[in-house]
Amino acid sequence: MWDMKSSTQLPVTVAITRRADPSRTAEMDAWVRAGASLAEDFPGFLGTGWVRPEPGSAEWHMLYRFADANALNDWEESPQRRWWLTSAEGFVEHTRVEKRSGIEGWFEPSREPHVKQEEKAPARWKQATTIWLGFFPVSLLAAWLLAPHLEGLHMIVRTLITTLVLTPIMTYLVLPRVTRVLQPWLKR
Repeated sequence: MWDMKSSTQLPVTVAITRRADPSRTAEMDAWVRAGASLAEDFPGFLGTGWVRPEPGSAEWHMLYRFADANALNDWEESPQRRWWLTSAEGFVEHTRVEKRSGIEGWFEPSREPHVKQEEKAPARWKQATTIWLGFFPVSLLAAWLLAPHLEGLHMIVRTLITTLVLTPIMTYLVLPRVTRVLQPWLKR
């Protein structure tokens, strides 16, 4: 379970699903941009984004990230955010919210209301094995594809470029898939 006290030094990502009438897309788009603009002024804000599953969909999936739980709390308790949320009353429905911090967030049980909450995170050695199973092939592929383009650069610059490329790939593409495939083993 997400615990603000134990996660105060880790970045926190909040994933929200909202529903809005597809005929009000222009209003929703403006509302999303206004919220992002307000959040950008808060210390610790790291970014935001949103996607819709397909054109004309009523669902909007939104993410925002803060440097730590305290920075997130400052935003979530702010009068600016309260004003922003109330400005959408009548056309936006908030259907799901999840908060994840650090790499262990991928291994925590779901926070969705219909999922039992007594599940515990897997043992650390299982988490490490899962991360390695995703990281090894991605690292190998990156070394093969990137190495010819990075030759001659200082080791620090090569490492910087490689980690900048691999971190989002691991976080958003590989780890979610690997943990989904390994769920039966991770839950044992």
